[in-house]
Amino acid sequence: MHHAKAHESRECFHVAGEAVLADECAGRATLVRQWMTHTYMPTGHRNLQQLLPRARHDEPRDAEAAIVDGLESSVVRELEPPTGPQTPNGALRRDSRYRRLLVAADVCAGAIAAVAAAALGKATHMTVQSAILALVAPLVAKILGLYDHDPARLRKSTLDELPALAQFAGLLSFLALICSPVIFESVLGPREAIALFLVVLVASTLGRVVARRVGGQLISAERCLFIGPTDEALRFGEKLEHDPATNARLVAHVELAKASPWMSPTVTERAVADARELVRRLEIQRVIISPHTSAGSDTLDLMRAFGATGARVSVIPALLQVVGSAVEFDDVQGVAVLGVRSFSLPRSSRIVKRMFDVLSASLGLALVAPLMAVTAVLVKLTSRGPIFFRQERVGRGGRPFELLKFRSMCVDAEQRKGELAGDNEAAEGFFKIANDPRITRLGRLLRRTNLDELPQLLNVLRGEMSLVGPRPLIPQEDRRVVGWHRRRLELTPGMTGHWQVLGSSRVPLDEMVAIDYLYVANWSLWADLKLLLRTIPHVLSARGL
Repeated sequence: MHHAKAHESRECFHVAGEAVLADECAGRATLVRQWMTHTYMPTGHRNLQQLLPRARHDEPRDAEAAIVDGLESSVVRELEPPTGPQTPNGALRRDSRYRRLLVAADVCAGAIAAVAAAALGKATHMTVQSAILALVAPLVAKILGLYDHDPARLRKSTLDELPALAQFAGLLSFLALICSPVIFESVLGPREAIALFLVVLVASTLGRVVARRVGGQLISAERCLFIGPTDEALRFGEKLEHDPATNARLVAHVELAKASPWMSPTVTERAVADARELVRRLEIQRVIISPHTSAGSDTLDLMRAFGATGARVSVIPALLQVVGSAVEFDDVQGVAVLGVRSFSLPRSSRIVKRMFDVLSASLGLALVAPLMAVTAVLVKLTSRGPIFFRQERVGRGGRPFELLKFRSMCVDAEQRKGELAGDNEAAEGFFKIANDPRITRLGRLLRRTNLDELPQLLNVLRGEMSLVGPRPLIPQEDRRVVGWHRRRLELTPGMTGHWQVLGSSRVPLDEMVAIDYLYVANWSLWADLKLLLRTIPHVLSARGL
């Protein structure tokens, strides 16, 4: 009887490019299917229609291909079609390519360690056994988990793994030290071992930077499916495009409400098969889930369903958008407890941060003093007006201060700002024009090289600014910051920070102050050092608006 009814249902469907109404015989719900020829627009977006959800899971097995087609059309907004043949396990192959490049970089670091150890020792020299260091380097890296993080990450950053690379260099240097009588036929001293540590650390760091850079050029961008709200999908897609350390692209989007077939603890094999076919057809290598529901089980079900397809799964947790990553995971008799650190900095951390600022700013001023003197003379000779541009900004605790820059605009720049409001190219809440007519000829060079920011080192010495911190806002911008986001003023504003690395004029004001809030909530000296190091390539490449 069941087979007869199923046969009758199949007879009702004809795939002819138009809507078909099927009324199942035993009082079942009416299903509407609209099968359309897929056409690609000039923009590369697929013209997908909003169709009803897929048929029930107990439809006959031989209708599976048609069901997946209908599911793809009704649920998925495809942003970029596949460019090559559809092949399984694309995510695994992509990860293996990156891993092979990293292994090659670590072998090179081990080889450099062998050469350096032979050269540093007084009586050491290269032997056949010296190759052991190059061969054992990938094993040491594997033990430290240096190959296990990249597959789970979208952003493959060498800077983030620098502490682990220090351990790698330490272990490799220790092995060279204790095995030196065998592999170098002489004994390495403590000084040579310390020098070897520095050589291996630099070699492994640079090697992995090069390996990831080469991988980004040779390996195609990771194809990502975003499950969540449309506005978040658009913002996340823009972030992927502008992050140089992320070789990924958003190619498809599914609204969270339309992912219901996979949000059940009793998800059927048919639903998992549909997910697997969807991932295969669109060549999805990573699924990004942005849950906006209090039901954590729904997120877990999505992770399980798409994890079974072979694609990588990433989750954007709403909680960590509020408290950041500075949390402590605790376990109380099998119950996971998330401990949130205190928002404000303890006094000892403030002292450490201030000491770091004073020492670094003093050293920086000593190094760039001649350059600043030449710049000041050029500013005075090339345009009428003062050497420094002074502007009121809002500092720690809401106290105003004067921010210093080398003047890069004509003296009436503020008076002309109103007439140029229509040309503003910055995100909402900021004002910036790429080819601002108010900028002087020398000013364009100063801005392109960020030399106009050097006088802010004086602000740092005076305690009005920090090297790293929230963006110093002008009073008009600060008045738009309300609620808990005003806690950003708990820290002294910085010369650089997340806002500088992200491109200060590209990120809207409301998102910028949220980023600043998280910076305050998650401060550490290591985080400051990473932001300073990330600012260097940003400045050299002149990334911004």
